[in-house]
Amino acid sequence: MIKRHPGVVDLSEVEPNTRRGGDLRAMLTPTTVGSTSGFMGVAIVQPGDRIAEHYHPYSEEFIYVVCGQLEVDLDGEPHPLQPEQGLLIPSHMRHRFRNVGNVEARMVFHLGPLAPSPPLGHVDTEDAEGRPIPAEAAHAGAGGPAERSRMRS
Repeated sequence: MIKRHPGVVDLSEVEPNTRRGGDLRAMLTPTTVGSTSGFMGVAIVQPGDRIAEHYHPYSEEFIYVVCGQLEVDLDGEPHPLQPEQGLLIPSHMRHRFRNVGNVEARMVFHLGPLAPSPPLGHVDTEDAEGRPIPAEAAHAGAGGPAERSRMRS
């Protein structure tokens, strides 16, 4: 049996990912610490900013709001999120986040289990400005028809 050791990653060591809006930092991942069951990170969302709608075909997502006033749309239905609240987002559920307050919002996220490969773990349904992404493009490499066909064989 291989003995695993804890891994510590500082927020400042992780490059921001702003492609979907907000500042997403995947901190504890298979690459950074060798995790095998999921990954954890922090989302930093400025007032008026958003994280574009997406879903995870293989993973549940766990959210904990640290600070700020967020609103999350779950399959199109808005829900307020306050500091010190947690949220479970089931796999396949479309979701987007908006900072509806006047100060920076921060939330911790954890996804598990891991998708079979990183490109399959996330399906964008809109871009960072809220423009819809065509279904063919949204599903390319993320459980779309070609991938489902490969998975059946």
